[in-house]
Amino acid sequence: MMNPFKTKKGLGRGLSSLIGDSNIKFTNNKISISSIIPNKYQPRKTFEKESLEELTNSIKERGIIQPLIVRKSEDQNDKYELIAGERRWHAAQSAGLHEVPAVIIDADNLKSLEFAIVENVQRKDLNPIEEAEGYNKLINEFNYDQEKVSKFIGKSRSYIANSLRLLSLPKEVVYLIEQGNLTQGHAKILVGIENSIFLAKKIVNKKLSVRQAESLVRILRSGNKIKATTKDPNIKNIEDNLEEKIGIKTVIKNKKNHSGQLTFEYKNSDQLNRLISVIKANY
Repeated sequence: MMNPFKTKKGLGRGLSSLIGDSNIKFTNNKISISSIIPNKYQPRKTFEKESLEELTNSIKERGIIQPLIVRKSEDQNDKYELIAGERRWHAAQSAGLHEVPAVIIDADNLKSLEFAIVENVQRKDLNPIEEAEGYNKLINEFNYDQEKVSKFIGKSRSYIANSLRLLSLPKEVVYLIEQGNLTQGHAKILVGIENSIFLAKKIVNKKLSVRQAESLVRILRSGNKIKATTKDPNIKNIEDNLEEKIGIKTVIKNKKNHSGQLTFEYKNSDQLNRLISVIKANY
């Protein structure tokens, strides 16, 4: 059977690679739109209303050109779980379609997440937080590390690390990123800053560029009367290496007598379990 994705060029391992160059079996069919259920591993949570309306109008005129990717539901008989194409699925419902073209594949939970992430990253459909959460799920639920995510997606390890650091921002700042009020460039500046909520609101209200935001942060830091202590570069290097390996923020406080504290700052039970498994596996 001809692979309907063979002509698509991916970044890292693209959809063509995930389907055509693996042992995944697939069939190309038209299926009832009511038999499709959402993907529980879908990283994308938000859909622009105007863009969705434009796609709905296009589907009314021309139909669905690129098929959806689905797998048989593990929980519900005669249902298919959507892997890629959720935006097309929503638009097709709005357009009043009863059937949609679909590629039915035999894929496990990991492949389902990989498909969803690759499709959305290729199309640049994810906001920075959704993208980071997708990478975080690969790490915490499927034992990826940052190096493996980097190779899979086709982006540098530093890009993946910076993306994951966005998840350490306060909820108020995360919300501004999700709503598109703060760009990823703005968000990177705010990581690790105590008054990041105040700065984020200032950036949004004043409509500051990334460069202007950087200048604002420098001014606020220079006005701080508390003398900043410079961390030993060797200690900082150890922190960075540990953080890259386990995907969890690491802080080392080393005193002059070489006693101190090693702290892992986890955000949820998944990260805690990940940390425990790493320690047990190596020690």
